[in-house]
Formats: sequence, C-alpha cells, structure tokens
Amino acid sequence: MAKSALNWWRDAGVDVLVDEAPRDWLAPVSESLAVERPAPTAAPRIAPAPPPVDVKLPETLDAFIAWRLSDAAPEMSWSGARIAPEGDPAARLMVLVDCPERDAPDTLLGGPAGKLFDAMLAAIGLDRTTIYLAALGWCRPLGGRMPAESTARLAALARHHVQLAGPKRLLLLGNAASRALLGADVTPMRGSLQPLNHKVGQEQAGAVASYPPRFLLERPAAKAEAWRDLQLLMRGLA
Repeated sequence: MAKSALNWWRDAGVDVLVDEAPRDWLAPVSESLAVERPAPTAAPRIAPAPPPVDVKLPETLDAFIAWRLSDAAPEMSWSGARIAPEGDPAARLMVLVDCPERDAPDTLLGGPAGKLFDAMLAAIGLDRTTIYLAALGWCRPLGGRMPAESTARLAALARHHVQLAGPKRLLLLGNAASRALLGADVTPMRGSLQPLNHKVGQEQAGAVASYPPRFLLERPAAKAEAWRDLQLLMRGLA
C-alpha cells in the first residue's frame, strides 16, 4: 500500500520529501518568490456542426415511396434489401411496425410473427389487402435495433408517410413505432385512442399503440390486452 502511494507521488513529479534549504513558511510571499503562473489560455473553439440539409420531401405517395427506396434514404448504408409498404395505400387502417422480422427480413411481418398478425387481422374482419402496412425502418438494421443517430430522421419520415396516406386509424406495433408517432413507448400509450393530426384541415386520425406480434409469441398472456387494443382500434372504423 505504502509502495503504491510512493509510486503515485513519484509519477506526479514529487521526488523529495523536503527542500534542501530551510524555508520560513509563515513569511509573506514576495514578488520574487511568487510562483509565476501562466496566463489562462482560452479553450479551443470547436466549430459547430453544419446544420442538416433540409431536403424537400416528395409530396405524393408514389414519389415518396420511390424516394425511400433510393440511395437518398437513411437506410442506404444498412445491410439487407429495403421493403416497400404493402397492401392498399387508400385503406382506412394503416399499420406501422419497426422493421422487417429477423427470420423473414425480405417482407414485412413475415415468419411466425406474420402468421399471428394475419390471425389478428382475421379476428377483426381484415386481411393484408384491406390495410396499409409500412415500417419505420425499410430494412432490418444490425441487431434489429434502430441506430440512435437515425431515429429522429426515421420518425420524421414516418410522420410524412402518414400524412400522405391519410388513414382514419393507425395501429402502432412496438415501442419504436409508438415513439415515432406518439412520442412515448407502448405501455403508457396503449388502452386509449390517441388523436393524431396528420393533415391540415382534415379529421384527426385515431392511433392505437399495441404490442408487436413477436412480443405476443414470447408472452402469450399479453394477447388479451392486444385483443382489447384491436377492439378499441375498430370503434368507428367501419
């Protein structure tokens, strides 16, 4: 312990215990003995980051989809194919998920989660041809999590997408989709119809946040809550 302390003081530049000459520690410090301190230097000025380029987004749904599939999209550097929305763009119900599933990255809501999703739609009298299904991220990111630096941009694009589609109801499956449109995770948002202004001068859309099918496969006990969310979603949709 003592040796390590001595080593620390030696590394700090202290190599003697006392001065070789005696010193009167109570005497006032004269200008000749005062330690000359260097003038403080200003911290280096870091140039601010350039503001993001304000890209004018396409104003029609077809043009927006073409742009999202181009090299200008945020997912351009992600591995995997980008997946366009599926179903009827004019449908009254739009479903937003986070990204393609791990075991079916070439489609939206594929694999076992997709089968459960199809059963959920059938339970409320719908199928994939009568809804508009889209994703926050148009291809699956590494590890299935949205990169932090992309979330704000993807959320803005999702809101623009909803504005162009103009659905009457929105089903937001999972935390990423709920945060993008409602600003909060599923848990505090579910159980109520959240108003969402998606077009100026038009009727508000009603958004319902709920659990994604893959979560329900892992926790079947949550299916009862998801069923209540679907019933809430369908009120006033017909």
